Amino acid sequence: VMDHAFAVHDKMGRFFDEDIYRDAVAARIEGDVQTEVMIEVVFEDFRKDYFMDVLVAGGALFELKAVKKLAAAHRAQVLNYLLLCELSHAKLINFRPKQVEHEFVNTHLKRADRIAFDVTDEDWIDPAPGSRPLRPWLLGFLRDVGVGLDVHLYEAAVAHLFGGNKAVEREIDIVAGNRYVGRQKVRLASPGHAFKVTTISDTEVPYFEDHARRFLTHTRLRGIHWINITRECVRFQTIVDERQKDAMQKKWSIGC
Repeated sequence: VMDHAFAVHDKMGRFFDEDIYRDAVAARIEGDVQTEVMIEVVFEDFRKDYFMDVLVAGGALFELKAVKKLAAAHRAQVLNYLLLCELSHAKLINFRPKQVEHEFVNTHLKRADRIAFDVTDEDWIDPAPGSRPLRPWLLGFLRDVGVGLDVHLYEAAVAHLFGGNKAVEREIDIVAGNRYVGRQKVRLASPGHAFKVTTISDTEVPYFEDHARRFLTHTRLRGIHWINITRECVRFQTIVDERQKDAMQKKWSIGC
C-alpha cells in the first residue's frame, strides 16, 4: 500500500484533496480493498457514524490526509477507529508535504480493557431527576462502547440524552467587573447548569476545576455537570458556583 501511496504522490503531486488521493491509491491496490468503510456506534436510540478511508484485507487500516502536518487530532481519530473495530495497527498517510509523511498508530487495548474502569461521583448532582438521569445512562453507554474513544463521541452521546445539539446549545451573557462583555455558547443540561465532557489526565483535573469555577463567576450559571473519562476512572462532578454552594444538595458517595 505504501508503494502505491508513494507512486501516486510522485505522479500527481501534492495539491489534491484527500478523497482524490484515497481513490487513486485504492484503484491501484489489487485484491480486497474497501473505501469509506462505515463504523456504526449504536446505543439505545443514540447513533453516530464514522467512515474509515481505506481498509485492506479486512484488517489493514489506512487513513489519508492532505494537510500541512500530521497532528495529535489525526492520531486520535485513527486510534478511535482502531478501538471501535478491535484492530491493532493503522497507518496515517499525509500527501500535502513535498515528501509523503506517514506514521503508524498502534494499540494493544481491547474492549475488555476499556470497560474495566472505576467510577467516582461523590460531588455529583444528577441533572435529570425523574426522567433519564445522566449518570446511569452514560455508564451504560461506556460499559457498552468502552472508554478511550474520541471525546466528541461522548459529548454527542450526552447531548443526545438532552435532546441533541440544537436543544442544548445556548448563548449566555459574560460579565467582567460587573460589566457585560459579550455572549458565549455553552451546552446546558438543565436551566442554569451547563455540562462538559473531557478526557484529561489526573494531573490536569485540579486546573480544569479551578478554571471552571472562575468561568462560573463571570456567568449567571449555577453550576457545571462535568464528566471526565480516562482509561482508569470515570469522574462525575458537579462544579458549583461558590456563591451558591450552600444551596446545593449533594447526592451519592461512591469513590474510585
